Amino acid sequence: MEILVPLGFFAMIAAIVIVPRYLKSLERQRLQETLRASIEKGAELPPEVIEALTSDVKKAPASSYRDLRAGVIWLGVAVAFIALGVAVSFEEPDALYPLLGIAAFPGFIGLALIALSFVQRDRR
Repeated sequence: MEILVPLGFFAMIAAIVIVPRYLKSLERQRLQETLRASIEKGAELPPEVIEALTSDVKKAPASSYRDLRAGVIWLGVAVAFIALGVAVSFEEPDALYPLLGIAAFPGFIGLALIALSFVQRDRR
């Protein structure tokens, strides 16, 4: 029974990655079946549909606002680890410093993203 907890944790991570990809492939397969059926019936596809299917979906360019939001979120994660360390340290005093060390990683990532947002804002 003790093996179920870590097994469930890694199964959830796998499910979070695999399920959206599987659903996206099902959606593409259904779209292809629909297009194939319409072509077999003799319906002509508008050029807009063909262009939309063949063009790659481009992500929006990075903006200073997006970097600022991501930086604030990463800082929130760091603060959550710090709060967890403080809360756990009441029962186990040796747990504070490892959790502060873990909190440093998202904290520095957040600070870097916030600094990057200000640097990008100054360039424009």
